[in-house]
Amino acid sequence: MRTDTLLEELGVSDLGEVDEQTFAGLAERHRRELHVHCYRMLGSFEDAEDAVQDALLSAWRRRETYEGRSTFRAWLYRIATNACLDLLAKHRPKPAAGGEVLWLQPYPDRLLDELPAVGADEPEALAVARETIELAYVVAVQHLAPRPRAVLILRDVLGWRAKDTADLLGVTVNAVNSALQRARAGMREHLPAERQDWTGGAEDPETRELVRRYTESCVATDVQGVAALLREDVRCSMPPTPGLHIGRDAVVRDWTESGFGDMEPLRAVRTSANRQPAIGFYSKDTATGDYLPLTLDVLRVAGGAVAEITTFHADRFARFGLPERLAA
Repeated sequence: MRTDTLLEELGVSDLGEVDEQTFAGLAERHRRELHVHCYRMLGSFEDAEDAVQDALLSAWRRRETYEGRSTFRAWLYRIATNACLDLLAKHRPKPAAGGEVLWLQPYPDRLLDELPAVGADEPEALAVARETIELAYVVAVQHLAPRPRAVLILRDVLGWRAKDTADLLGVTVNAVNSALQRARAGMREHLPAERQDWTGGAEDPETRELVRRYTESCVATDVQGVAALLREDVRCSMPPTPGLHIGRDAVVRDWTESGFGDMEPLRAVRTSANRQPAIGFYSKDTATGDYLPLTLDVLRVAGGAVAEITTFHADRFARFGLPERLAA
């Protein structure tokens, strides 16, 4: 719906005439997609929350500047993008050695399900929506400078026209096209080598079986059982803790040295993050016998094996709706 129609329906000449409750209701319809947009820009769920809050507050304060020349949704995206750029201008963390993004946080699929549905008759749009929220994509985006990052997301993810992107950023169309070329080149440097290695989709039976075996081996703290499911070039990290391990031997050695194989059996609850399989693991509390949150593993599967394991701390559990404890 065009915003000039919206203004007409509201019976106002601009949004400066609406009250706070009405404005909040209009903005709330777009909160989740704005949050996902800011998450792509920033890589952090929590930073994205701050950016969206700042954007909606700014939109309310500047509501009289909205005159219906674009959609209300596009107007909010403009403000949210600028909120992200402002945040990055104040503090732009740099990836660690090996390309680790230590501020990376997972995005629960149960919240992604709140996004406006993409029709089955739009397979390309559906693929873009899935692929550009995966951790590999989000990590690669974090290596880009802020403005090329914004251009890439606006053009390739949201499908904005070059002119609209240029208007948002206050630059020329040529500058936008140049930034997009640089951004795409940067993405190729930081994404897995072949597209099929990182593109996602609905889990097939083979992937579900692999995740089941991975979960069972982890629950049994069977290091060699897990190792058999890993690709030779598997990557393993645990943001925000530094330390990227690349290769099956390096990963197994790290697990062995950390005493994983000597732990008591764990428990697990399946979930999903960033349109990827994920597992919440629980360890036994010796005082009560109950099982308490330990880690959240998000898996990237490629070629019938686990290609990447990103392990997050237990403080992510509540956002995924995972139990705070499992009874003995």
